[in-house]
Amino acid sequence: MPAVAVPTASPPTLDSPAGGALSLIFTTLPALLRLTCGLVGAAVALSVQTPPVELAVLLPGVAALTGWSLWYAYRAFRHGISQPLVAGDVAATAVACLLIPVLVAPEVLPGEGSWIAVLASTTVINAQATAQARWSIPAGLLVVAAYATGAQAAGNPIEARAHATTLLVQTACTAMMSEVMRRRIGRADRAFVEHQRLTREATVARAARDAERQQNRDLHDTVLGTLTMVGLGAVAGPSASFRDRCAADLRTLVALTDVGPVAGDGPVPLDGRLRAVVGRLPELAVRLDLASCAVPAGVADAISESAYAALSNVVRHAPGTPATLRLTRDAIGVVVEVADDGPGFDPATVPPHRYGLRESIRGRMATVGGRADVRSAIGDGTRIRLEWPGVG
Repeated sequence: MPAVAVPTASPPTLDSPAGGALSLIFTTLPALLRLTCGLVGAAVALSVQTPPVELAVLLPGVAALTGWSLWYAYRAFRHGISQPLVAGDVAATAVACLLIPVLVAPEVLPGEGSWIAVLASTTVINAQATAQARWSIPAGLLVVAAYATGAQAAGNPIEARAHATTLLVQTACTAMMSEVMRRRIGRADRAFVEHQRLTREATVARAARDAERQQNRDLHDTVLGTLTMVGLGAVAGPSASFRDRCAADLRTLVALTDVGPVAGDGPVPLDGRLRAVVGRLPELAVRLDLASCAVPAGVADAISESAYAALSNVVRHAPGTPATLRLTRDAIGVVVEVADDGPGFDPATVPPHRYGLRESIRGRMATVGGRADVRSAIGDGTRIRLEWPGVG
């Protein structure tokens, strides 16, 4: 009889799926935004070169910012956005803002629409989305100060105040939005982790209960059944069959203490298993009518042990009465029937604490998706029908 192994490995879990999704979004979007801004900004910057724009500063400056945008996107997509990457972006933008007098023509500076204004907005938004507030807000304020200083130096105080205000609003709004999202995502992930913990505990507890019930079934069908027979006087004295039964019970006890790997679930001959069951009860006369049938090993275990429990009941409660064991199969499933013409009983009067029918037969069949139907009446024998809806 196979030992019952309790699974100890828990299913793999994702500790922070929501946080991971947020990180992915807040990596992809800033990288695309920085790349787009860098490429479009470079084209716009080179299209207007009227004085006091200095080509000696503009050309290397645009080349450096474009290269930085490409590097930023590459690093973000490959390795995520790190604090040094955010710091480098803020530093590059701040330097560009301070150079507004020699990078942006006066006619395109007003209206907060210059390429430097777009660069500054992109940087403060990305910083708030990709860094903690204690770092991102000072970084945003640094870009605001640099832009205001550069626009003022270019002789346009109105633009300095206007876009500085816009940058402050962008910093504040993006920082608040990012903080709210991080907190809500954090709560969602903590709830998910707690759910996974409870699920793992419930799975382990259920496996332990199933293993305990299986062991109880095995004990009920072997050792306790033998003791019951002795107590009822069914064993008149020493006999070879009784010694064989006791030896089989001892093997069951040893197997229950040896929790090893569970047997494979490949197809096995059910008719052969049922013949072996009859061989474990030499004191019972059984008429066999077994069709050839192969089912998964776990199903064969459940059906054969349920049949053994039913036949053991005949030995205990109707000694000397012959029984019939029948196996049939069709396109729908497998049916095993155990019948005897003994005194019978009223199933409705069986106390709830009685283990045999409830666990050794019905419970065991339920574990493999099958069912057991018990029909009996006083003076009319007993019929137990085991059904499994599938053929291996």
